[in-house]
Amino acid sequence: MSDVVRWAAFSCVLVPVVLVGYGTSLAGAAGSALGLVAVTGVCRLLLRQSERGTARLVEEQGAKPDDDRRGRHGRTGAGAHRGGRHAGGSAPGD
Repeated sequence: MSDVVRWAAFSCVLVPVVLVGYGTSLAGAAGSALGLVAVTGVCRLLLRQSERGTARLVEEQGAKPDDDRRGRHGRTGAGAHRGGRHAGGSAPGD
């Protein structure tokens, strides 16, 4: 998570500098910086809450988070996918 926070802080500084460089007023750049700081703070709180919830769920289930499990729909193997192009078959114009 520290990398995410570092990049967010970097963006909160970089964006206003770029805005001023392109001719935006200082007040506009400061407003953008405050907005980015607010969004970053909320995202950080949500990320922390999600991590705690996941840790709690893993602890309750007694499983490791890296367990090998089937995907979202429970399909396995190469032939499980549907759709796409197929060799042969009927096509418009056959």
